[in-house]
Amino acid sequence: MIEIKDIYKNFGGNEVLKGISASFKPGKNNLIIGSSGSGKTTLLKCIVGLHEPTNGEVLYDNENFTAMHFEGRVPIRKQIGMLFQNSALFDSMTVEQNIIFPLNLFTNLSKAEKLDRANFCLEKVNLAGTNKLFPSELSGGMKKRVGIARAISMQPKYLFVDEPNSGLDPKTAILIDNLINEITDEFQTTTVIVTHDMNSVMGIGDHIIFLDNGLKWWEGSNHEIAHTDNKELNEFVFASKFMRAAREKL
Repeated sequence: MIEIKDIYKNFGGNEVLKGISASFKPGKNNLIIGSSGSGKTTLLKCIVGLHEPTNGEVLYDNENFTAMHFEGRVPIRKQIGMLFQNSALFDSMTVEQNIIFPLNLFTNLSKAEKLDRANFCLEKVNLAGTNKLFPSELSGGMKKRVGIARAISMQPKYLFVDEPNSGLDPKTAILIDNLINEITDEFQTTTVIVTHDMNSVMGIGDHIIFLDNGLKWWEGSNHEIAHTDNKELNEFVFASKFMRAAREKL
């Protein structure tokens, strides 16, 4: 269980997050949604420690992550897997080397054990046999899948995903959503996904937090979202559907 309590984040005089509290459920896809500039990615970075909250607390299984020094956070960070928006693969490394990279940093596994783990992860994302390819030889969707393979290489308890469908065609985006959903279910990870894709929201949104202008305006499931009377959320949903329909016509 991940809990955030009264999270504020200021950048200079700009208050980006304004007292957000929520819980993220284990074994579920927890989505953070909202329009550009609503604070989604800033909140995600506060949760994983890439940003320090101005005020508030982040708790991992009741342990206060925000109160810990760098060394104290290491055991929790070893349980975190993260897929960045652009996949963040190392261009000079092969697929296999990219996946093994965190294992080199955080484990004492043997070379053979690391290779076994890499192959296992590649099979999970349906990319078996691509070990020696470089990122430049991969499609956008394949890069995302390699990013997921690297994110799960440490067998994380917590999985964070930032805009997984950014830049992907609708068919590939659905494949990525399904893959994340399968991994969450199989490994019972606490998965937190930042997205503005309504297909993802309706397809895999077990638990959804809607941000607007740095505030939490709504919280619920994808089954409840269609029946909400929250004005700001309805405007976001309508605009997202309209933009998606327009893109599909192009």
